[in-house]
Amino acid sequence: GAEVENDLKKIASDLGAVGKIYYQNEPLGTAHAVLCAAESLVGNVIVAFADTLFRADFEIDNSKDGALWVSKIQDPSAFGVVKLNAENLIVDFIEKPKEFVSDLAMIGIYYFKDGEILKTELQYLIDNNIKNGDEYQLPYALKNMTDKGMQFLPVTVQEWLDCGNKDATVYTNQRILEFIKEEIKDKSSSKIVNSIIIEPCFLDQNATVVNSIIGPHVSIGKNSTIHDSVISNSIILNQTEIKNNVIHNSMIGNSVKMTRVKSNLNVGDYTEIIN
Repeated sequence: GAEVENDLKKIASDLGAVGKIYYQNEPLGTAHAVLCAAESLVGNVIVAFADTLFRADFEIDNSKDGALWVSKIQDPSAFGVVKLNAENLIVDFIEKPKEFVSDLAMIGIYYFKDGEILKTELQYLIDNNIKNGDEYQLPYALKNMTDKGMQFLPVTVQEWLDCGNKDATVYTNQRILEFIKEEIKDKSSSKIVNSIIIEPCFLDQNATVVNSIIGPHVSIGKNSTIHDSVISNSIILNQTEIKNNVIHNSMIGNSVKMTRVKSNLNVGDYTEIIN
């Protein structure tokens, strides 16, 4: 709600930008979602999906019409991939190929030199009801653009971190904690009593840890309390209470209560587990 929107706008402001919020009121696909921000599709445009974190070189070749950030993967069948020609330009976009055509997965980061052209191509999909199932998909617009002779370059990332499921999100948390471990060493403002913290870990300043072993690679959110527990490689969100648990490789939501649990878990918000 408003709290999340204000947080996002503050992030933008801290970076010297002006944040705007647009709504997609129906789940009609990525192309439709981008078009919901039509008034911002002017000039140079970067589209970045929110469930992707990445490290990459952001030098952009303005001699081309655009760029797609890609990552080389072992199993392309679960992703959308791009196909290149001899000049290293993107010529096709294939969603979850059953047979091998490319191992360069689209990670959800796109640059367009002319946002107005992008807007026109997205509107074309809507006007002509060009869908994949019930959704309008961004790669369909990209395919139309390349078929018209527009040139898109692939740009590789140094690291691609996904948040598409529990295991991927926990791994992403691990990698980020490693990346920022020097910034989060100081735990003096957190409430830690008779406990061992194995770095790297992030503890919110309002988190409480008592008689526990935490880490490595654990993030604990605001006003969460941990008592008499051993926790490693896990994410615990806000206002959650953990007592007498041994958990690993887990993601625990907001306002959860867990007592006497030993497991690898994915627990949603407002859940209570007592054994």
